[in-house]
Amino acid sequence: MPDLLEIDGLESFYGEFQALHGVSLRLEAGQVLSLIGANGAGKSTLLKTICGLVTARNGSVRWRGTELLGQAPNRIVAQGIALVPEGRRLFPSLSVEENLILGGKVARPGPWSLSAVYDLFPILREKRNAPSTALSGGQQQMVSIGRALMSNPDLILLDELSLGLAPVVIKDIYAQLPRITGSGMSAILVEQDVARALSASSRFTCLAEGRIALTGSPGDHSRDAISAAYFGT
Repeated sequence: MPDLLEIDGLESFYGEFQALHGVSLRLEAGQVLSLIGANGAGKSTLLKTICGLVTARNGSVRWRGTELLGQAPNRIVAQGIALVPEGRRLFPSLSVEENLILGGKVARPGPWSLSAVYDLFPILREKRNAPSTALSGGQQQMVSIGRALMSNPDLILLDELSLGLAPVVIKDIYAQLPRITGSGMSAILVEQDVARALSASSRFTCLAEGRIALTGSPGDHSRDAISAAYFGT
């Protein structure tokens, strides 16, 4: 039986600039994988390539054995992959609830609905009619996560989940991750805070300058080895 996600020899580009160099990794069903690395290491690029938002010239991204490269982003979402993008990217002209409803337009069956999202993040029920621009950064991140969950994905890609948020808000959001993945959902988590990323995942991959520097389970490598891979030393 193939892995849920299989990436082989991936080379991604922004114009003529090559951002990923021969990246390969595997993700099993129900697994949480953290992507760590310094700024510019290629973490967000990898997520965007999986979602069809960045062009890959070489390599393969197979989802349940089916090639994703060359498919439109909306088709990839419909197959069960959802992105929580860096910077949240909510629709400012829409209310909280309207942003969430957009995520459900894919109409995939599953446990996530407006009610379920509001149970996960009760503050959003209170703010459901407010414009997304009226929310705090942490509340906007909750909307972005909820919007992705509304598509009932089998894989959720969480890009810079804690970026720009207060520590207490980060703690609250991370406290909900087990509920999000508890139904067997897989996740790839991009996070600058290495300790937090490793504590929330069953495996990790460290990228450095678009290449895999280290991979394994958090307990497989010493803190010094992970730090050396992170900084490319």
